[in-house]
Formats: sequence, structure tokens, C-alpha cells
Amino acid sequence: MMRDAIRFHDFTFRLPTRRLLFGERALQDALNEMGKEIQKLEAHNEIESWQRLTRVLTHEIMNAATPIQSISQAYLSNPKIKDSPYEDGINAIYNTSSGLTTFVDSYRKLTQLQEPVPTDVNLSEFVHKLSALYPDIVWNIDVATSAIFNIDENLLRQVFLNLIKNAIEAGAKNIAINYNGSLIISNDGHIIPDESRKEIFIPFFTTKSTGSGIGLALSRQILMMQGYMLSLDDHSQHGYNVTFVIEKDL
Repeated sequence: MMRDAIRFHDFTFRLPTRRLLFGERALQDALNEMGKEIQKLEAHNEIESWQRLTRVLTHEIMNAATPIQSISQAYLSNPKIKDSPYEDGINAIYNTSSGLTTFVDSYRKLTQLQEPVPTDVNLSEFVHKLSALYPDIVWNIDVATSAIFNIDENLLRQVFLNLIKNAIEAGAKNIAINYNGSLIISNDGHIIPDESRKEIFIPFFTTKSTGSGIGLALSRQILMMQGYMLSLDDHSQHGYNVTFVIEKDL
């Protein structure tokens, strides 16, 4: 299994540790922990690579699209173009360049996040306030009143709203939030296909026809810049189809 993990760069394995001798169990636990740490390092490297690529792409595309938008707009304001054979074509150029500019501008969020202002956030109060916004969802919340994250509350809210929105769009009717040192967020929406599980945090990747593909990438980035990690659990909570984990990135 370790040989395959190295060969295919897939460190999502989880080795069973039940019914093993002490030394064997310690070795299995060490390998599992190593796999988890490698996943975190890969996530950090992916975020940095996508940030650099997004920065370059948005810069180059905006440099090309902005002049086209300005020039076509100037032509449209010319009385000679009004009702001429050229008006529809120039309108098409203007609308396309404007749409591209708007599209690219939304991806700047990946490289222009606000600076976090961390405070001690009571997770129980935070989660219960959010759940009140979605009365049609059946909530199962088990978060101790003593559970605290030192994190920017507004940015954490943005992460949760994205996870809840994704769950609802996937048909979820039930959402569970538990805390056991990590925040466990589960829902009974559609199962994420195996072939998509490794790609859901890649910017621009989406399985939805109208999705932008930046929600989960942005959420992971928001948490990582504050010392936390967002991951998709390999094994969903009992009774649910999808489980995300937010934990301190030690």
C-alpha cells in the first residue's frame, strides 16, 4: 500500500489498527499519521501554486479584456454606430469582454483575501446562530459550550455558509455538526463520486453546471491562512453521505 501511495502520489490511505500487537499498531498509527501530514503539505503546496497561477492569469486576461471593453464601449457611444450594421457586432464584443472581466474579477478573491482578525469564537454559539438561518434543515448539533477556536469569525462564517450552501444544493435535508477537538460537518446530500474527491479543493473544479469552482478552494485557503485545515473525511459520519473536518493545522 505504501509503495502504491508513493507511485501514484495518493496518500489518502488509512491502515486498520484493530487486532494488532502493540508494535504493529504503533507502526500502523505512525504510517497513518505520516499520510495525514503528507496530505497537509500537498494542500499547502497546491494553494500556493494556484495562488501564483491565478494571479498571473487574472493579470494577463484583464490586460487583454479591459482595452477591448473600453474601445467597444466608446464605439457604441458614437452616433454613427447607432442603428448601423456594426452595432450588433460591437455590442457582442462589449458584452463578451464585460462578462470575461466580471468572471475573472471573481477569481481575484483567491489572491486578495482580507487580513484575518482572530478572536476567541465560542463554537457552540456560532453554530447555533448559523443554524437559525436555515429553518428548513434538520440540525443535529453536538458542540460543547466550552469549545473555542481562535479565528476570524467573519471568515469562519464565510466558510460555513459555503459548506451549507453546497450541501443544500446537493439535496441535503439533514446537517450534523460535532466537536471532538475538530469540527465535524456532515450532511445527507448526494455522495461525492470517488473520482471527484481529490479534486474538489482545486480552484475552478466543479460538478455543478452553474458552479464557479472556487467555494471550497477559497474556504480551505481562508482556514489555512489562520492555522486551520479543511478536509473531506474518507469515511462519512453514520447516517450521512458527506463529512468535512476543520481542525487545527499543527
